[in-house]
Amino acid sequence: MAQSSDFFSSRTAITLVVANMIGTGVFTSLGFQLLDIRSAPIILALWFIGGVVALCGALCYAELGAALPRSGGEYNFLSRIYHPSAGFVSGWVSVTVGFSAPTAAAAITAATYFKSVFPDAPVMPIGIGLVAAIGCLHFGSRSNSANFQQLFTSIKIVLIFVFIAAAWWQVDQLQVITWVPTAQDFSFVGTGAFAVALIYVNYAYTGWNAATYLSGEVKDPARALPRILIIGTALVTVLYLLLHAMFLSVAPMSAMAGKVDIGFVVAGFAFGQTGAKVVGIMLSILLISTVSAMLLAGPRALQVMGQDFRLFAWLARETKNGVPANAVALQMLITLLLIATSSFESIIIFSGTILALNSLLTVLGLFVLRLREPELVRPFRIPWYPLPLVVYAVIVSWTLVYLVIERPVEVLWAVGLIVLGLVFYFFSTRLELLSEE
Repeated sequence: MAQSSDFFSSRTAITLVVANMIGTGVFTSLGFQLLDIRSAPIILALWFIGGVVALCGALCYAELGAALPRSGGEYNFLSRIYHPSAGFVSGWVSVTVGFSAPTAAAAITAATYFKSVFPDAPVMPIGIGLVAAIGCLHFGSRSNSANFQQLFTSIKIVLIFVFIAAAWWQVDQLQVITWVPTAQDFSFVGTGAFAVALIYVNYAYTGWNAATYLSGEVKDPARALPRILIIGTALVTVLYLLLHAMFLSVAPMSAMAGKVDIGFVVAGFAFGQTGAKVVGIMLSILLISTVSAMLLAGPRALQVMGQDFRLFAWLARETKNGVPANAVALQMLITLLLIATSSFESIIIFSGTILALNSLLTVLGLFVLRLREPELVRPFRIPWYPLPLVVYAVIVSWTLVYLVIERPVEVLWAVGLIVLGLVFYFFSTRLELLSEE
């Protein structure tokens, strides 16, 4: 019989969801959004919509994860629902940028905040060192990874609440903000700027599905997974709304527009330059748990892919502690390459596009599975079906359409990556056939 130490606890899985979600997006997206939208009600509406979309997605994934309880996330779902090629491409996305790009973005942001405090600090080496150090930690045992994840995620949540309360308490004068939307505010809704801003929001909420990547390592996943996904997503939604209400009421929009280090800018208005430096260090520490969560969840998708395809069998190899060391090493390597070669904004748009498409196909797969296998045992069924599925699919599809119009270069790169994944699938299946002859 498996011992309790062989599994990640529900608490660890919830911290994984929270840590995956609360990363670069919430502390950087506002600067890009304010370039086109200078309306507090619309900004908060964007983050509320993002939370609703994430919660709808989490409900759909909860049903899928409870019915199909195997590690691997979208790779497992898409392979089972559509075709092995769909799962392969999803795994290919995870291998290349699905987890590596957000990890790189989190490391770059942590280094950027550190540089805000120490201007001579080099961003790239600090980001690389952070990824290397945390990646090495995850080569060890599950218990060490779990304890590290729980500790730094708990620190993250406490520090965010302290930051919000202290900023409101210390600021000399709150900004004059109209929180009730006017007719002019509503003119932003439905525009290309609104859609692109929502992509940044959806990127910030990315990670609500993190627990499904290690379903096979969570005790009693059929019962635990829905609770894990829903609690984690709801908690993050509340934190995001509080943070942005604080950002907008403490610092002027003009000072934040176009800035990546929003937290540092806001801290300057609340606490002065000395206090801002303390907050800058704090925000760097916050992002440690995000980098850790990505390096913990991502390799599990690669591991499952390696179990199914001979071409990637080396990714399935485990240490004596059950850790997929080769998968961890590969994600570390790609993350380090992205830090060294890519700009922050291109990472956000490119990875945000491909992750949105990946999750959209998975959510639609819930509808397919219900039609095709109505007798399948489903320990959890989403309430108000199919409303959560429809809400998620409509909003994500709408943002993807606008991305094609507004940012075609990043979309083409995403399509190219998918096509390349199909090419690798073809060669992988040919290799399997040749080995059987």
